[in-house]
Parts: sequence; structure tokens; C-alpha cells
Amino acid sequence: MDRGDGGLLGREHESARIDGLLDDPGGPRLVLVRGEQGVGRSAFLRATGERLRARGTAVHGVDCVPGDARWPLLLALRVVLALREHQPDPEGRRAAEAASAVDRHDEAAMEALLRAALTCRTPVAVLVDDVQYADPGSLAVLRRVDAPGVRMVASCSGLAGPAPDTVVLRPLALPDTTALVARWLGARPDTDLARRVGESTRGLPGAVEAMLTGWTRGDVIRIADGHAFVPSRATEPVLPDDDRFVTALDRLGEPARTVAAALSVLSPLGEPALRLTERCTGLTADAVHDGVRRLAEAGVVDEEPGRPFRLPLTAHTVRERMSPVRRSRLSAAAVEVLWNGTGPDVPAYRADRIADAGSLVDRERAVAELTAAARQSRRGTDDGRVLRWLRAARDLTEHADARDLVLQQYATTAYLACDYPAARAAAESLLRDPGPTLSDLDLQEAACLIVAVAANQRDRPAMARLGTAHWWDVLPVPDLAKVTGRALALCHLSQWRRTADLLRTTEPVWNTGPRARAAPAVFLAMADLGLGRPEPYRRALAFDEAAQLPPGKVYSLAGGMVDNLLTRYDLDAVTTLLTTTGLTVPVLPPLSRFLHHHATGRWDEALESARRLLAGHEIRSTPVADSSVLPARTAAILLARGRVTSALDLVRDAHGPDDTAPHCALHAAEAELLMALGDMTGAERTLRTGLARARDHDQTYGTDELWSLLARLTAQAGRDREAADCLRHLAHLVHRTGTDRTRLLHLLATARVLRAESPDTAHHHLREAVDLARHRGLPFETATTLLTAATEGASPTTALHEAYDVFGRTGAALWRFRTRTALRDAGLTVPDRRQATTENDHLLTTLLTEQLTTRQIAAVLHLTEDAAARRVSRLIARTGTRSRTELVTTSLTVRAGSPRA
Repeated sequence: MDRGDGGLLGREHESARIDGLLDDPGGPRLVLVRGEQGVGRSAFLRATGERLRARGTAVHGVDCVPGDARWPLLLALRVVLALREHQPDPEGRRAAEAASAVDRHDEAAMEALLRAALTCRTPVAVLVDDVQYADPGSLAVLRRVDAPGVRMVASCSGLAGPAPDTVVLRPLALPDTTALVARWLGARPDTDLARRVGESTRGLPGAVEAMLTGWTRGDVIRIADGHAFVPSRATEPVLPDDDRFVTALDRLGEPARTVAAALSVLSPLGEPALRLTERCTGLTADAVHDGVRRLAEAGVVDEEPGRPFRLPLTAHTVRERMSPVRRSRLSAAAVEVLWNGTGPDVPAYRADRIADAGSLVDRERAVAELTAAARQSRRGTDDGRVLRWLRAARDLTEHADARDLVLQQYATTAYLACDYPAARAAAESLLRDPGPTLSDLDLQEAACLIVAVAANQRDRPAMARLGTAHWWDVLPVPDLAKVTGRALALCHLSQWRRTADLLRTTEPVWNTGPRARAAPAVFLAMADLGLGRPEPYRRALAFDEAAQLPPGKVYSLAGGMVDNLLTRYDLDAVTTLLTTTGLTVPVLPPLSRFLHHHATGRWDEALESARRLLAGHEIRSTPVADSSVLPARTAAILLARGRVTSALDLVRDAHGPDDTAPHCALHAAEAELLMALGDMTGAERTLRTGLARARDHDQTYGTDELWSLLARLTAQAGRDREAADCLRHLAHLVHRTGTDRTRLLHLLATARVLRAESPDTAHHHLREAVDLARHRGLPFETATTLLTAATEGASPTTALHEAYDVFGRTGAALWRFRTRTALRDAGLTVPDRRQATTENDHLLTTLLTEQLTTRQIAAVLHLTEDAAARRVSRLIARTGTRSRTELVTTSLTVRAGSPRA
């Protein structure tokens, strides 16, 4: 909970109140700090003591522990002993007298000793933590002692008798809880993680720490780019035996513990919960009420009907620590109430109890309700819970045929929840031992699922096996499933010619009806696209048979098509496809939404999606012609914001140690990063590697990006013949593919190559490029084209202001800097010079934080090395730091709080 400035997170008001009470000469001698367990009383007391010490007050702390109440005057004795340094007692006389008073239970003598110990010239504060455990005699003595210059602050979980003044600590609000999670993890939590922690802990700092500790020990939390995520399939942790909330409950003894266990299952039922507790535990009504009373007094349960737990995390722990048999019996009792129509209508609670009840309830009805609840649940929320329901349904299904249908639903749900091992095991089970209830189409889906799992796990050896006929031939499944699964694997391997040959030779197998041919036809069109034949894919975009396909099939195939189109920045075609299929951007798969946000300039939203996808490998995409587009586009955003090293690390990690796939987007992104850093040799090597891999796979798709960059690089190096060769390849691709993106790249590359030799022709190409970019309507693409055209004199310099605004909206700080340079070179005014200075400082700080050398900074900013060094020196002076290291350290400290961190 500690803030960096010595205060406490979310306790500003309470801290100010207690400081006011203690600083007031006429203020109360005793201040009580009250709050429930885990609210942070001890931390608040320590922070108060630190502030008092800073003001010259002598502070002495005394802790009470459970069991102290059995020892009369023990707390008073501890206070006397703690104060000895203010009243020299070399012979230990006062200590001996205090011990004697304790032995005699002499409150009067102890009171006199306390008064003597508290009589001193130095202001003294005595801080007593957990005073609810103290003995009554000491509390009585302490309340009667009123020595000048002495203040006492005591914390307790409830009012321990009358107190002059009380500071109440309440649970943290959600924003402070979120900030606490960020501080604890050293990373910003995403919305779902913050919500789950807030709901389970009710904002109690102690519970927040316990929950995050449990998740961390279980390796559940994923961190990417300074942001923290928890997979939707993750369940809340079970607190260990020595946790404060568990030990507090254990100290209550029986019958409280038995009653608490029953209520952890039954309390959502409301009024019937206590009656069922009597019936299920065998306790008498008096014993149940006695247990409830103790739980309520200890703050474990509320006084509401059913006595729900105050802390959901405690309820979860108690429930999960119960034996399966006991939990099953309690859940069966709850199901009986729910099926009689007298319980609450909460579908998730109902499904939980049915799953736990197992065979103690009607199996057929249980399976029907569990599978229905799983279908109705919203994807991405409590996926772990849904998987548990389906596992229970599978175990409850008595007939193998019906079990296959449940297993099919389980496999799909596990895949969508990114539980890939579970999805893989379920799909393999269906394929190796299919029952008669599974149709050829069902097995075709299972075949696609097992390939998709391998793709998301980035398991290339498994994918290579799935691309062979041998793996499929041993399975007792129809040829439709074998051909479709193998073709999909070959697509993921970028084996476009083998994919096309396989599907063309087996067309009678799969081209038998709309549902059977839907996926193979798209795979064949994709293979043609990879080979540079886009017409079949364009025809597939019409989705003529969409009305005859299940919604799920339309969704998955359309998602893959959207990804392919956005890989080529074809926003118009995406809009048409969404209209045709009736889909909207918010319901698209995560990767598709990311690509759409990137293309439309909504980069903050794009980065938020990218971090989650990269952290949990939650891609869930159908095959695309270039599977590296997620890290490539993310790297492009990071580069535009000055985070060069982070982008380069991301790209190189995405390549993997044994990657030989033709990832054109990834090679293009890496080359742009290296060119920005001034490493032209490395950039050229990367581009030629990408082109060679594409050639090895007979792939032309995406190579236009590589040829365009290579043309720019060779032209800058004065290698005109090689640059002209690159232009010929681009012209061939324009003729072969006919895409606007390729034509735009060709126009820009031609203008760069012909800039010196034929400036008029170059200007003509640039003006045509501007018109084409405006027609395409992609903000960042348009802005970079405008910047290029304006700086080359092919467009009015006023277009620089338009580009400047677009770069500002996307947060492209590096491009904003370059545009400011172009504005000054053109003799135009840079808007809002103060803001411009702030942006320059922020960009330079980012580059330093990325560990760039002065030479690399100069290359990125298009400055001389001396100019870059002067800028760094001025920034260090302006920020009051003494070195680059101190500046970077300060920046990293505050970076997590930035929305564009």
C-alpha cells in the first residue's frame, strides 16, 4: 500500500484526519483506528508513526496478538517496558515493580507506574496494534492515564470500549484498488484483471495481496509491455493455511467453522441457507445460530439473509478446501431448492452447484442445464468456470454417443478460452474414437480445431506432422475431415502450392455441399492468394453461401478473411465483407479487432488488444497468408512512438530460433527498425532473407512491402541498377495482383528512385500517390504519404499540417517530430510551441529509456550526432537530473501511469 512519497494509497483523507488530531495540543490523548481485517490498520499505524518521528515525536510500538486477553495487565507491562528509554532505569527497578504488579493483578500500581513512565519532556506517542486482543485490565488502566505530551493510537477490528476519537478505515475504491494492483505487480492491470481483483477482495489491501500472491505462485499472471493480464480461464486462488483470513476463521473453532463451510455453498440461497445448514451438517438450530453469531462478530459474514461472506475470496477458499464429498452433498441440497423454484435465479450459481453435486442429482437434467449454461455464457468472462461445467457434464453423461457431443462443445470452448492442452486432448479423443452421433461435418470441425490449436501453440513440429497424409490416414474419420485438416495445416505452414494441389485433386471429397466446402474453398482461395493469384479470393469475399452456413462457421471464416484484407490494408473490402456477413467490428475475433484499430489509427486500443494477445498467445485466428502480422503491426506502432528497442525485441522474439516461414510483414517491420537505427546492412540482409523465404514457398503475397523497402534502401545507397530492379519487381506485382496497396508502394518507391534523375516524373508519381492514399482512407498511410510528397515539393507544404494532426491523434511521436522539422524547413509555423517542446522532451526521454546510444538517437531523429548530444544535455539540465541513468530511472518510475506507456 505504500506510496513512493511515504503516504498510503487511498488513505489521504484518513491520514490528514489523524495528523490533525495528533498535532492539536488540545486534541484527544487516545485515538482509535478501526477497520475490518485486511483493511490495512497495521500499515496505517506504521505510516502514522513515521510521520510523527519526522516531526520530532518519540514513537513506541506495541503489538497485541491472539491470546493476550488471558494475561491480566500484559499490555500495560509492555507499554512500561517500551518507555524505559525515556526514564532511565539502570537497576531495572521500574521493570521489576511492573512485573510484580502484573503478578498481583494490581491495576492501581500499574496505573501509577504508567503515569511515571509517561512523565517526560519529549513528546511521546505509543502505538498499539490489534488492541482487540488486549486484556481488559490494561485497557482500563490506559484509558485512565492522561499524561501531558503523551498520545496513544490504538488499532482494532472493532470498537474496544468508548474512545474519544476514531479514524475508520474502509475498503479501497476501485481506482485505488487498481493502483494497488499496479504497484504490487509493477505493471498496469487491464480492465478485467482489475475488475476480478476488486470483486473478489472488496478493496481490502490484505486480500488484494493474498490474491495476487496466489496467482503469482501459480504462474497465472501474464505481463506484456508493462501491462498485466489474467487469462479468462483462470480461477481465483485458494488461500494457504497460514493466510490471515484462513487463520482468523480457524480461531473461531466449532461450530463456526462447520457453519462457515456450509454457508460458502448455501448462502446465495438466502433464507433457506440456515435451514439447509442444520439439515446438511447435523447441527442443532442453536448451534447453527451460535456459529453464525460468531462469524458475524468476527466480520466473516454479513447480517443479510443467507449470511453471505463479506469477502468472496474467503468464501471461495473455504468452499474449495472442503472435501469433494462434503461439497457435493451441500451442492445437491442447494440444487434441490433451486429445482423446486424457491431459490434465486442466478444461472452461474445454479450451474456451479449442479457441477459440484455430480451424480447426487438427476444426471440427464444436470447435463442439459450445464451445457445450456455453457452455451449462454459470454466468451472471455469466467471461461474457467464454464470449462468446469462442461467437464462435469461430460462425466455425468452415461452414454458414449451423448458424451461425444458434450466433448465436442468442451473442445471448442477450451480452444476459445485459450486452454490449448485441453482443447487438443478433446479434439484428439474425438478424432481417434468417433462415435456414431458425430457427423462428417462434426469431424471436419474437430480436424480444423486440432490444427488451430497447434497453430496457436506455435508448435511447428506438430504442424509439420499434421501436414502429412500419414498422420491423418491412421484416423477412423471420413476423408472430408482428413483432407480439410491437412489442407489447413499446409496453409499454416505457408505451403501454398501443396495446399492448392491437395485441394484440387480431392475436390470431389469436399465440394459436396455448402457446409462441407466452406472451409476448403477458402483454404484453396488463400493458397491462390499466396501464389499471387488473388481473383479466387476476391470471389470468395462475396460469401454467396453465407445464408446456408451456421453462424459460427461464418464468423470464423469471415474473421480470417478480415485478417487477410487488413494485412494488405484493404479497409474498403473489409467494410463490404462485414456488411455481407452481418458482422461488426466489436464482435470480431481479437486479432481482427487489433488489425482494424491499427488500420484506422486507433492505436491506443490496438496496443491494448496486442498486449493481451501477445501475453497469452490468445490469437485464435483462422489461417492467414502472413501469420506474423500481430507482432509486425505492434512493432510499427512502437517504432512510431519511439520505442525502437522494444519493437526490435518483439520482432526478433516472434521470429523464433527455427523459423523459416515467409513472414513478409515481420521482415518488413524488422528492416524498418534497423533502417531507423542506421543499420542499413542489417536491414538489407533482413529484406533479402524475407524475399528468399517467400521464393522458397512460392509466395508472392506480401513481398511488395519488401521490394519497396529494398528499393528505398538501394536508392539511398546510390545503387541505381539494383533500385531499378526492385521497381521492376514491384511493377510486376502491380500487374499480377492489382491491389491498391501494391500500386501505392510502387508509386512511392518509383518517386524515390527517380527523384534525382527525373524530378518531374517523381513529382507526378507522388501526386498520384497522395490521391490514391486519400481514396483508401487509412489515416497513418495518408499522413506518411502527405509528408513524403510535401517534403519533396510535389504537394503544397500546407499538407504538412494535416499530416501533423494525424500523427498527433495516433500518438506517432517520432513522425510528429519529423513533421515539425519539415514544417520549420518549409518556413511554416509549428503549432503550439510549448506543446511541441514537451513532446520533444518526451520522445527523447523515450529513446533514452530504450537504451539507444547518441549515434542511434541521431539516426532515428534524422539529426547529426552533435545535435543529438546537445539535445540530451539540455534535457538532463531541464529535468534537474544529473545523468542519463537518473533520467531513465525517473522515467521508468512514472511510465506505468501513462495511458500510452
